[in-house]
Amino acid sequence: MQGMTSFDDIYDRPDPRAYFTRLAPLSYEIPHHAQAVFRRTAAERRLADSGSAVLDLCCSYGINAALLNHDLTLADLYAHYTGPEARELTTAELIDRDKAFYASRRRPDAVPVIGLDIARNALDYAQAVGLLDAVHPDNLEEHAPSPALGAAMADAGLITCTGGGTFLSRRTFAALLECARRPVWVSAFVLRTVPYAPVASCLAGFGLTTRSDPERTYPQRAFSGPQERRAAVSAARLAGLDPTGREADGHHHAVLYESRP
Repeated sequence: MQGMTSFDDIYDRPDPRAYFTRLAPLSYEIPHHAQAVFRRTAAERRLADSGSAVLDLCCSYGINAALLNHDLTLADLYAHYTGPEARELTTAELIDRDKAFYASRRRPDAVPVIGLDIARNALDYAQAVGLLDAVHPDNLEEHAPSPALGAAMADAGLITCTGGGTFLSRRTFAALLECARRPVWVSAFVLRTVPYAPVASCLAGFGLTTRSDPERTYPQRAFSGPQERRAAVSAARLAGLDPTGREADGHHHAVLYESRP
């Protein structure tokens, strides 16, 4: 979305310390809101198909997988990665610590998670510490799925997303669903100022009905400054939305879109 602050420099570091350190002052919280939704939806999907896996789109360092499959909160992760102990470790030492950290908090109802992101370093970290079962650095906006990703989609029964709606188009979703071998549900949090109708139309072509409640929004994060705030308020008004109580109060807000057969 035009006018949004770029955080590209923190999305592909060897470990997530810079990610959490930069986003903590902005109260980045959308994974917190997604946690309960994704747990519920994953459980429902597994009831219908016990062999299905979750594919987390734009998964970064595996934050959604951490919250889905472990007895942890987003606040726990902020504390874990911004505390004094974490600052003193090398990346290799942090990975060793995190393997034990996540293993000791693994939930008995944990589900396999496939990670998809163009950030190779972030993927490698998330797989090394046990958050992601498989990783794929495919850019589906520009290229067809690799054979490995195509094969992985045979297991995917649920696609989740909390951070890619601002720059992903129907091309990515179509490429994934064309590879699917079982019914796929989609659960995506997208900024309310970003049109989702093209993606919903694409999903409809694969037999999925998309539902949302535009009146129920979820704070994503605070604005980085007045320029970003002005841009978001302007975008809301251009989209025919009332920014009062949302963008006008200093936060990006997202809407949950759930698509099922």
